[in-house]
Amino acid sequence: MPVTYGGAAALDPAHAGSMAAGDPGTSERFSDRARALFYARLAFLAIGLCVLAVPAWSRFLGITDTVAFVVYFGVIAYSVTNFVLIDHPKYGRPVTFVTLCLDLVALAALVMPSGGLRSPMMAAHVMFTIFFVLFFPRRSIIVPPLLILPVVAFMQEGSLVSQEVFMMAWYTTLSLIAAYVLLYLNSRDRVRIDQLRVLSKSQEAAIITEERLRLAREIHDGLGGYMSTLIIQAEFIQRMAKDPGLKDEITELKGMAEEAIDELRRSLTMMRRDFDLHKALEDYCMRFQERSRVWCSFKVRGRQRRLPSEMQLTLFRILQECLTNTQKHAEANNADVRLKYDGEMVSLVISDDGTGFDPEAAKKKSGHYGLTNLLERARKFRGTVDIQSAADNGATVHVTLVVPAEGSHVAFMPDIQQA
Repeated sequence: MPVTYGGAAALDPAHAGSMAAGDPGTSERFSDRARALFYARLAFLAIGLCVLAVPAWSRFLGITDTVAFVVYFGVIAYSVTNFVLIDHPKYGRPVTFVTLCLDLVALAALVMPSGGLRSPMMAAHVMFTIFFVLFFPRRSIIVPPLLILPVVAFMQEGSLVSQEVFMMAWYTTLSLIAAYVLLYLNSRDRVRIDQLRVLSKSQEAAIITEERLRLAREIHDGLGGYMSTLIIQAEFIQRMAKDPGLKDEITELKGMAEEAIDELRRSLTMMRRDFDLHKALEDYCMRFQERSRVWCSFKVRGRQRRLPSEMQLTLFRILQECLTNTQKHAEANNADVRLKYDGEMVSLVISDDGTGFDPEAAKKKSGHYGLTNLLERARKFRGTVDIQSAADNGATVHVTLVVPAEGSHVAFMPDIQQA
């Protein structure tokens, strides 16, 4: 039975699109503005309460009937609803847009008794226009605030006179100016934020690269020097030794030291960003074949791309772990390694014709963390580990990883099929 560990590696297009649209910074900014809108409505409601409570103000604005009370409590109702749903991922934005439109309707209902376009309350129209643009910064969002002007004009009694035409042109001009300024400033802010983000990433990458180079130099000059001295001393002692058994032990010690310095050089190469994953995998398969006497093939398929350094290291460590297990436990005669590129996915398949094992039992075995390590490495790249094995039927480990978004900016290499 196949055993799969890890999350789904396949990208869901719909989910990916929603993730791209749901920028956390944008959502947080929208929520902050929606809360500010709620407090602005509270200020309007406070003024409205004063108007309803002071008869002279009510008469001045022509608000003397029950319509004003209906509008007042209606504003309270949808304002509270909007505040409750501010952070809702699905309904937050649509509800805010609807309540802004209701603000315009409430404004139209309140200005009609006090002179329509000539009403002193019409000054709030420009402010609502600003709210629309702040929440939904695009050109078409100016349409609802502009539509309310001719609606108010034609709802007035009698025919339009030059004064009403002037007031409609005046408020339209003010709304267009406010929208243009806000949209322009918003576009400039977006450009500056993008530039700062790129600059920040470049500076971070430069700092990381410099630190890697420093560590690489220190490790090469320090640990590398000690390892080279160990190999030289082992060779010297091997020449002096007379006992065959002792010579074999020294030979094994020298071989382990050489493998250690090879691993050190590989790690230093990766830190300097000139690590060749394909060559490293192929070389390791060849060394495995020489060391274990298990025939091992290596193939690369698909449209190659340069992967992030950490992902290259992950794939190499997975190969190391699987082939080490094959050598120690599988009693195999043949092994096969395949690296495949498939769009935003990269997979590594290692199989052998050995004795096989129970993946679930191996995962739970105390003191053995090989499969757990595979799972943890794959999880870092939203990957899966699929293990298929049975007694006397070999084993196949299929690891699939998702290339991070940063990797999509790296140039592709031609298609190849390498035997």
